[in-house]
Amino acid sequence: MAGLYVFLGVVLFIVVISIRQVEQYQRGVKFQFGKFKRLVDPGWRLVWPIVQSMTKVDIRVKVVDVPYQETITKDNVSARVNAVLYYRITDSQKVIIEVEDYRNAVSQLAQTTMRNVVGEMTLDELLSNRDAAAERIREIVDKASDPWGIKVDSVELKDIVLPEEMVRTIAKQAEAERERRAVIINSEGEVVAAENLQRAAKILGGSPGALHLRTLNSINDISSDQSNTIVFAIPIEVLSALQGSLDKKSL
Repeated sequence: MAGLYVFLGVVLFIVVISIRQVEQYQRGVKFQFGKFKRLVDPGWRLVWPIVQSMTKVDIRVKVVDVPYQETITKDNVSARVNAVLYYRITDSQKVIIEVEDYRNAVSQLAQTTMRNVVGEMTLDELLSNRDAAAERIREIVDKASDPWGIKVDSVELKDIVLPEEMVRTIAKQAEAERERRAVIINSEGEVVAAENLQRAAKILGGSPGALHLRTLNSINDISSDQSNTIVFAIPIEVLSALQGSLDKKSL
């Protein structure tokens, strides 16, 4: 009888130590005698010692912070670039069987790909089309990691650091561009003002008395301020008319 209790105790002990819990965000890769047996869904599962083993795989979205890489653009400008990569595991079996350390593999692949992509672009293209560069990196890394059961969702270029002398050069170019635009805007305004003045002169010149009315209008505006001294120039026609009247009275 005692032997039966011992046997049952041993069996119960083996069952207890064989229980494995797989979380909802995990999948289990189960092996038997060293060979792949099946994928294990979340919950409590039995993994018999010695004959079976199981590796848990986290299938949540993962983030890889790609460190700064020394790169040279297509137009031979050195730059330091870093990025962040988001990926997830789509095939737990492949990620365990096909690659030894998928985390390190994705990180190294992203670093080399980023250097290659930056080397295919000029500095202006890199600065103005960061999204295009990031998408190109994503496509290459996603295709290369597909046999590992990994799907790359997105890549974002975080920062592009240029040499100090290049930063000063870009700043000078930006300042020169702003000055050029200001000169163009000012010249366009002067052209419009000149055209308006020309039209106004034609209108005033073509209407008898219009110029005198405009003059009187201006004098009225100026005289509203008592501190102003007005010197009024009498037109020569008025003086001639007065001189004629005086000559007739003297006769």
